[in-house]
Amino acid sequence: MAGSWDGSYDPGGQSDDSFHIDRLHIEPIYDAFICPLTKQVMRDPVTLENGQTFEREAIEKWFRECRESRRRLVCPLTLRELRSTELNPSIALRHTIEEWKARNEAAQLDMARRSLSTGSPENDILQALKFVQQLCLSNQSNKHVIRNAELIPVIVDMLKSSSRLVRCKALETLRIVVEDDSDNKEIMAEGDTVRTIVKFLSHEQSKEREEAVSLLHELSKSEILCEKIGSVNGAILILVGMASSNSENLLTVEKADRTLENLAKSENNVRQMAENGRLHPLLTLLLEGTPETKLSMAAFLGELVLNNDVKVFVARTAGLSLINLMKSTNMQSREAALKALNQISSDESSAKFLIEAGVLPPLVKDLFTVGSNQLPMRLKEVSATILANVVSSGYDFDSIPVGSDNQTLVSEEIIHNLLHLISNTGPAIECRLFQVLVGLTSSPTTVSSVVSAIKSSGATISLVQFIEVPQRDLRMASIKLLQNLSPYMGHELTGSLRGTSGQLGSLIRVILENIAITEEQAAAVGLLADLPERDVGLTRQILDEGVFQLFISRVISIRQGEMRGSRFMTPYLEGLVKVLARITFALSTESGSARALCREHNVASLFIDLLQANGLDNVQMVSAMALENLSQESKNLTKLPELPTPGFCASIFPCLGKPPVITGLCRVHRGMCSLKETFCLLEGHAVEKLVALLDHTNDQVVEATLAALSSLLDDGVDIEQGVQVLMDADGIKPIFDVLLEKRTESLKRRAVWAVERLLRTEDIAYEVSGDANIGLALVDSFQHGDYRTRQIAERALKHVDKIPNFSGIFPNMG
Repeated sequence: MAGSWDGSYDPGGQSDDSFHIDRLHIEPIYDAFICPLTKQVMRDPVTLENGQTFEREAIEKWFRECRESRRRLVCPLTLRELRSTELNPSIALRHTIEEWKARNEAAQLDMARRSLSTGSPENDILQALKFVQQLCLSNQSNKHVIRNAELIPVIVDMLKSSSRLVRCKALETLRIVVEDDSDNKEIMAEGDTVRTIVKFLSHEQSKEREEAVSLLHELSKSEILCEKIGSVNGAILILVGMASSNSENLLTVEKADRTLENLAKSENNVRQMAENGRLHPLLTLLLEGTPETKLSMAAFLGELVLNNDVKVFVARTAGLSLINLMKSTNMQSREAALKALNQISSDESSAKFLIEAGVLPPLVKDLFTVGSNQLPMRLKEVSATILANVVSSGYDFDSIPVGSDNQTLVSEEIIHNLLHLISNTGPAIECRLFQVLVGLTSSPTTVSSVVSAIKSSGATISLVQFIEVPQRDLRMASIKLLQNLSPYMGHELTGSLRGTSGQLGSLIRVILENIAITEEQAAAVGLLADLPERDVGLTRQILDEGVFQLFISRVISIRQGEMRGSRFMTPYLEGLVKVLARITFALSTESGSARALCREHNVASLFIDLLQANGLDNVQMVSAMALENLSQESKNLTKLPELPTPGFCASIFPCLGKPPVITGLCRVHRGMCSLKETFCLLEGHAVEKLVALLDHTNDQVVEATLAALSSLLDDGVDIEQGVQVLMDADGIKPIFDVLLEKRTESLKRRAVWAVERLLRTEDIAYEVSGDANIGLALVDSFQHGDYRTRQIAERALKHVDKIPNFSGIFPNMG
């Protein structure tokens, strides 16, 4: 019989002559080696009482089936009945078969070695690799045979084959060769083998990726190879990507995930995984590791750059552990914990987890503690940064105790301590502490407590002085705090700014820096804009320093697109416009200089233009308010015409004189008007633009707009002509609509006043008298408004005959 080289009977043979000659060295399979039942070479031959030999497992199965089917026990070869089922081991035959196998496998192994060459035909290489696999799978001990034959490096060389089939088969073979064999795994650690395998993870062919990750999973069971795999640049990054992929098949994803679990036995690998977004192994060590490991992981966590979702995960998983580490007496542990908490506290959601885990009391203690166990100033800065991050989350801090006497962050003593630190530390920590106060004053629930504490501390002047510091971050933080305080401490801040120390000038210099608009500039102009608008002294000082002219120029530049835009452009422009509007509140007190500036720079025209700044509600609202102030001055500034002196005859005989005809007079103000000189809305064609804003969705814009239009119906002007101007601009119905929409109380009061003025015109009153909705709205104001509104609503109802007008019935009793 001729035998095939892979151990199975092959009646055909190969046409390749050289290969055929090699095959002749393999011993043939003898018939005595073959089990009659399995037709396979026997491993454990046994003999029956009749001398027939079978594979033990096969004949036992035959006897079992006979008993189960109640058949006679017969020999499967002769079919003669057997008296006994006793099986006698054929020891000699087994030894002969084992020796034959050893000789045969040695010859086949030699053939395989010669076939495993890049110059061999693809089929020969695949057959050789298949033989190696079968040899290893047939007996675990054969793996040392492969190792001793030095076949592992030869198989590794097949990974460089140009054939995809050979590369896949080689990866598969290596996995089988190293499975459960630590010695073979160690050989794989030599040279660039692991790096070569890792390269297959990024191959386009999914089969190669699958085989490579399966091989790496097996190799990762060795601690030596864990380090080796992790040291290959990009290996862990690729594996993390595969483990979280939605495009890979499930088996590949699972193998990648289990490989990473094995690689996590190395702390260096854990760090790499954390850098690439797989935080769980690091957090596990942080929670369960030795004290040294916890310290190491916390320190590394403090160096990572994390996205917000990961920060929340870390805070939820390990926040409490980090807080406990922060309370340690070991300074290294405290430093590592603080730096890690600094990283994860900057997200609002993660900050809330940390607050609930109890981060506030130890933070406050670290900041205020002095003595032997106090933190060095550089770590107090980190503590202050964490506190600033946490405070900006908007949590309800007036209910969380942070001190021994149930003090909270906004308790007077705590705020006083913060203010003391601000005045007695360096710029870096001062900046963070300012940010803490900014956070506390940004919340409506805590701002009043902070304001009260600042007032009681007498620290206002000290805080204002920080406007002059050279450090930009510190200066900006102080300005933002002062801006938050300005609605509650406006007069105190104004008084401090107007002092002789030059803080107002410093603030203005920040606002007018010739750079792209920054957050600091927006905050600075916001602070100035929020100071009391009717403070005459501040307005006078701004006038004297020529600031209004510079702000006008800056607004025009922005409107013309000459300044570089940024996300702070809108608040910056809003602040500039609000500061400019101050000048219109000073027209009655600083009439000379204020009027001159408004006339010289045609401020009324600028505010009319800003009415059309769509999308900028605050700009439109403030512009409308400024136009109201300007329009109120028009009746005082309009120039009444000088009538010519009548002639002698006309003076004696008036009937002979004709009244002079004067043209060009303002219908509303009854004099000579212009936009630039008398700020007349009619001359500036502003009425139509204001009417257009009456249907704005922002109530404050509507109220300011209605107030500006109401200046055309005010005492001291020709109300009848004012109504006509509104009619010409289609403004009557929108005013009634404001009344009907039942918005805010202040807007309702304003609408009732305007409607009463409109109803003084009989035609309008007659038309409205039949509108039940308007009547109902006026009745509602009459019944539920304040005293002044009820009076006005009563007059309006009389105009439409909803209430009797008794003044015409009863004579004047005076």
